[in-house]
Amino acid sequence: MDVRHYHGSDVHVVCACHHDDGTDLVAIGGTHSVQVLQAMPTSCKVIANFHVGCRITALAWSSKTTSPSFTDDWTIEIVAAGYNFGLYLLTKTRNGDENVFSFGGGISGHHGKINDMTFCGGHSEDSSRYVATVSDDRVLMIWDLHPAITIRSPGSPEITDDSNGSSRPQPTALPFSFPHPLASISSHPSTSKEFLVADARGSIFLIDWRSDPTANEQTSWRNASVVELVEPRALSDAVCGVSKRWSASVAWRADSADIIGATYGSKFALWDLTKLHGGKPTMSGTSFTEGGNRFRWCPTFPEYFGVSTNSPIKGAVINVHHITYIDTEPTSFTVAPRPLYVRDFDFLATPGIPRIAAAVGRDVVIFYIGVES
Repeated sequence: MDVRHYHGSDVHVVCACHHDDGTDLVAIGGTHSVQVLQAMPTSCKVIANFHVGCRITALAWSSKTTSPSFTDDWTIEIVAAGYNFGLYLLTKTRNGDENVFSFGGGISGHHGKINDMTFCGGHSEDSSRYVATVSDDRVLMIWDLHPAITIRSPGSPEITDDSNGSSRPQPTALPFSFPHPLASISSHPSTSKEFLVADARGSIFLIDWRSDPTANEQTSWRNASVVELVEPRALSDAVCGVSKRWSASVAWRADSADIIGATYGSKFALWDLTKLHGGKPTMSGTSFTEGGNRFRWCPTFPEYFGVSTNSPIKGAVINVHHITYIDTEPTSFTVAPRPLYVRDFDFLATPGIPRIAAAVGRDVVIFYIGVES
């Protein structure tokens, strides 16, 4: 049974919580607010509503998050990116109000649209301390949400008040500059020192952000890069100037740090880091001839991955592929008819039959991709 939630404004971002104690939570970013939904088998309910005041462009869940279904003393912690290039730390507890703490804007932050973000991987306290953002301004920034010291930007206050009137120091950022706009980033639960970063031209970089940052600003990404992967068709089209800018999306398979997936244009590509061939994909195929938009691995059945398109030609459609049968036709799920399309989607991490949450117009549709056998 499909569950449909009406947000009230266009839904631009969907991000499911994949942490063990919050698997039934879904965050949605709209035109001016972030809502947190608790997804049940046949319904969902809003448990938090944060007013940010601008369109949301990216969301990321902190490992501190716990769901009401796991504990009575539940906690919500999310970082959101706004269309004004600012960042917002959103927190709520069971008996507390929604708290919005803004940071990252102005001189010290990004100067282009923030396209994606993720918290640091691993299982230590760092997994809720560091969050990474990528932007059209060609910069990857690693934000320390709990700095040991406060570093002031010129003309900025030393302490910033949050929406509840309490004070905390501004997060500090470690920047890495790249040669091209950055479209997507992913972390892995097995490592706290590496990120996958995809640019808009067909390159993916495995970045060790804890490496020696003494390189000059223009080549810092090169010194921190451990592995560089390429999608040949997208890269060659970009170099020849015959393509539009791709809507790149990269994701790390949760059960294996060696398997990476991405979509560029009409192609999806998979890499096995144990079988690198000059950085070219181990496997590839076509999901949408009109161009893919989002690539997502299923956390509970990791052999499945989904690809969506932002073209309305076929309506709001998500294709689900099985890695073992990569050459066969994917299973297509039509969420809504034309002219609607899927702006964003994510797999939930709840046990049992996999579920997908998809943003279509002003609705979020949560549906199963199979049935009980």
